[in-house]
Amino acid sequence: MSSAESRRPALARRLRALREEQWPEAGITQAQLAHALGGSKPLSISLISSWENADRPVAPPVRRLAAYATLFATRRSVRGEIVRVFPLDQLTDNERRRHDDLLEELLGLRDGQERAPEPEPEVSDIWQFRDEENVTIVCAPLPLELRRHVTYADPESADFTSLYTYADPDALIELFGHIRSVNPENQVSFHTTEELTPDLYTTHLVLLGGVDWNTVTRDVIERVDLPVEQIVRDEMVPISEPGGFRVRVHGETRLFSPVLDREGHLLEDVAHFYRDVSPFNQKRTVTVCNGMYGRGTLGVVRALTDKRFRDRNREYLQERFGGRESFSIISRVQVIAGRGLTPDWTLPDNRLHEWPEVE
Repeated sequence: MSSAESRRPALARRLRALREEQWPEAGITQAQLAHALGGSKPLSISLISSWENADRPVAPPVRRLAAYATLFATRRSVRGEIVRVFPLDQLTDNERRRHDDLLEELLGLRDGQERAPEPEPEVSDIWQFRDEENVTIVCAPLPLELRRHVTYADPESADFTSLYTYADPDALIELFGHIRSVNPENQVSFHTTEELTPDLYTTHLVLLGGVDWNTVTRDVIERVDLPVEQIVRDEMVPISEPGGFRVRVHGETRLFSPVLDREGHLLEDVAHFYRDVSPFNQKRTVTVCNGMYGRGTLGVVRALTDKRFRDRNREYLQERFGGRESFSIISRVQVIAGRGLTPDWTLPDNRLHEWPEVE
């Protein structure tokens, strides 16, 4: 048996001790650890068990040991039933020293030779994807009847600008710039539903707008088991019936609608954020950002791009959904002086419905 192999039972015992004895009052389970270390794609419990099995030890890869070191460097990693791995840049100086010491110890137990490398950077943005995984933002085309009086939307015009033919251009510009900035090694593109090719369907999809105009949003929602249904607003009905998002809760339904004044001015929109495994490619994601009006769509996009709010909103999603691959949140988007405000999801009044529900 090699020197490295002889050390692995000691590593297995140390990993088990960290989980059971570091904070015994927390009672961390292998299932909780699997969710925490796997992030958006939880590991299997059997894999955690194999790492803790001193009789038949399996050595975790270095990046998993780095995650162990980060998690057990701070008691803040455990909050109630939620166990999570903080981004390195959120550790205090003392916590970072504990992280470095623990990582060096675990690597020493792993093979006795390899020094602690710089840990892989943690994903600190919900819009960050693995390198070289393409991202496609999909918008609805603006209906023809709404383009007729816009010179720039007329292909026959010398001033034609294709972006004028897109619905939700504010949200598109906001999101495209952000995704490009956090994914410098990825190809990020945007298209209308009419321009989408079969190959683009199998990239990471980000869908702007709802089932009324965005046919890809409709195609996705029809293929997933989600207790949220968009009730399309009818421009011909009174403003007291502006549609909304209807949810099913314990056999009952509830409709969350935007708020307009008597003149039809928007006072408060409702918006839906939904993330899941793509029904077109199990190794990619699909994300829907959808408001009943354009300001709702922009608001829910800015919830995770606005530098004043994105970190706290991302942290709330992590704490609430614990790294689940599938989750949904409906929020209110307040409109002041005609402009939508970025929703703060840490405020309960801004969260209208969340799925999966708290068990």
